[in-house]
Amino acid sequence: MTNYQSASGVPEESVGSILQRGGEELALEKVSDRFTVRPTSQAADVTQSVPAEPTLEIPKADLQEFIVDPSGRDKAMQAARASEDVAFASHVYQLKENPQTLVYLTDQVTIQFAPSVEEETRNAIASEHGLQLLKPVNGIPNTFVFHLTPQATENPVKIANRLMGRKEVLTAEPNIVVRQEQHYRPKDSLYPQQWYLNNAGANQVAASSHISVEKAWDITRGVRSVVVAVTDDGFDLNHPDFQGAGKIVAPKDFKDQDFLPLSGEEDENHGTACAGVAVAEETGSGIVGVAPGCAFMPLRTTGFLDDESIEQLFEWAIQNGASVISCSWGPAAVYFPLSLRQRAALTRAATIGRDRKGCVIVFAAGNANRPISGTINEQGWPNNLLKGPTQWLGGFTVHPDVITVSACTSLSKKSAYSNWGNVTISAPSNNAPPGMWFEQTGYISTAPEVRTALPGLGVLTADRLGAAGYSSNNFTNDFGGTSSACPVVAGVAALVLSANPDLTAQEVRRILQQTADKIVDPGPDPQLAFRLGTYDVNGYSQWFGYGKVNAFKAVQAAKEQRVQQSKPSQVLNGRNNNSLAIPDDNPQGITSPIQVPQTGSVRDIQIGVNIEHSFLGDIEVSLIPPTGQTVLLQGRTLGSATQLQGTYTLQNTPALKQLLASPAAGVWHLLVVDYAQLDTGTVKSWELTLGI
Repeated sequence: MTNYQSASGVPEESVGSILQRGGEELALEKVSDRFTVRPTSQAADVTQSVPAEPTLEIPKADLQEFIVDPSGRDKAMQAARASEDVAFASHVYQLKENPQTLVYLTDQVTIQFAPSVEEETRNAIASEHGLQLLKPVNGIPNTFVFHLTPQATENPVKIANRLMGRKEVLTAEPNIVVRQEQHYRPKDSLYPQQWYLNNAGANQVAASSHISVEKAWDITRGVRSVVVAVTDDGFDLNHPDFQGAGKIVAPKDFKDQDFLPLSGEEDENHGTACAGVAVAEETGSGIVGVAPGCAFMPLRTTGFLDDESIEQLFEWAIQNGASVISCSWGPAAVYFPLSLRQRAALTRAATIGRDRKGCVIVFAAGNANRPISGTINEQGWPNNLLKGPTQWLGGFTVHPDVITVSACTSLSKKSAYSNWGNVTISAPSNNAPPGMWFEQTGYISTAPEVRTALPGLGVLTADRLGAAGYSSNNFTNDFGGTSSACPVVAGVAALVLSANPDLTAQEVRRILQQTADKIVDPGPDPQLAFRLGTYDVNGYSQWFGYGKVNAFKAVQAAKEQRVQQSKPSQVLNGRNNNSLAIPDDNPQGITSPIQVPQTGSVRDIQIGVNIEHSFLGDIEVSLIPPTGQTVLLQGRTLGSATQLQGTYTLQNTPALKQLLASPAAGVWHLLVVDYAQLDTGTVKSWELTLGI
């Protein structure tokens, strides 16, 4: 992805073609044959006054997309803008590097002001650009959402780029809408056994392929106070496996804006299947979910990934008591960094939810057989849609508070389609049937195809009742993709919290990682011929993360773990004053060590940093303890600020809680990475304080 980041704003010739997104600048191009309009009111019928064919409604943003011959696009947009029924008309954009990803503009801009900027100055800046305050952004100081008024003379992309050139503004982002994509939509008939829960081995089933859930059930089958929110395209709430006293709590339909999140379209079968995997009730017939005793919060999404949709989705989960949030979806884009507001919404759920212990957020890694963050030399795509070095990024799956799940098969091998790299853990699912990439919707539909049959069974789960779903009965045996692996892990996380509700979200993550089974796949994958199925010295695999989830070991560890209540008996202080230049645009970054010779277990921790950089929005700051994991302290949220002097504690950085009870002795490193070109900086010093 071409990166044009600078601290001084965007050049005038690019002000309309650069999208500010998650601390990066993405190149945009106008789509030649379509545009959007917003009606002046719900009663307005814009189709009568716009000389183009309507193709798509985006209710969340109150937009109507029209398609038109490219030669007539500008004339049709002029006619739309002249209509009394149209509030505004906008071009539809595509990402220059990934033209299959369509970008729709809303009328919102998010602005993060510098800490010293007062209300009077904020209002003056907003007025200058024709903006009106809507609301503050929870969890980010001095950050607000504005909407365009009729006095605005430019679109949100241009306004955001002009704001980025001001010293009062750290970050400015337009709120965009892109399509949401489910990771897999299977079709076929019923399979009589749920091999992925427990098995003793069979044809196409390795004895090591299951998650050992029966032993976990000896400890707990889940409790109703632990609520699993499944966020998806709709649910058949009349299915027998979702019945029971207290089973369904706080349902919400964000698409139709009511409280009955039923499947509304013919192909909306995905959510029912995902929910069945995670929480199907034990009824004596049908199937059983991983956590049958837990409650089920069905949340039907809008189908689009704008900032407000993500905020509302996760805020509902927080406010209504979700313990685990399962998300078997992602953006229909090759490269998709999260916006400031989207990152904040996930962080808020992972820190504020569950009475500040944090909701456990689980995402499917995706089904492209590509890294969730990395570069592939693409070739063989029809019409050269992708060619040469291409960056892939799934913004949700790289969020530091997310548990990202890859897929493995009934033979304990990598599922051929599964995304990889920076995943947290793996879970059982199906393998890719021939032509899977062609059958997918969204951006994968034209990817190079795997044409041979690949061994591995599908997942048996709930289906919409009767003929409405994937199969002609109430269950399907061919569910799969990382969409199926994700709710397996969500269900295990729910069992873990049922056994020990005092755990933080980060502690749940650590337990899942430490208790995972180290399955090994030494062979090449059938599409790229990579061999990434073994583990490094830290016990991490690019394909499987820390291994395949083991429900019994995880629940047992949760039961045995007790939070240490005693205060630290000794306080250790270390400091490194060696000034180090931060390498520009280098994902390896720079590390600065502090040696701790004393033995003992960590009971308290804080880190102080002093960093100077000409654009702090380029950098991430992490801590690497002697045990080797990486804990993110500071994400790319500082915008155009130039000096970072701060202290990270258990209170303001909950991710540090995963280091409690870990050994203190050894070398601790501060890792600072600059992810963009042009601006540079220096680590002046840092300090480590441990209570043991």
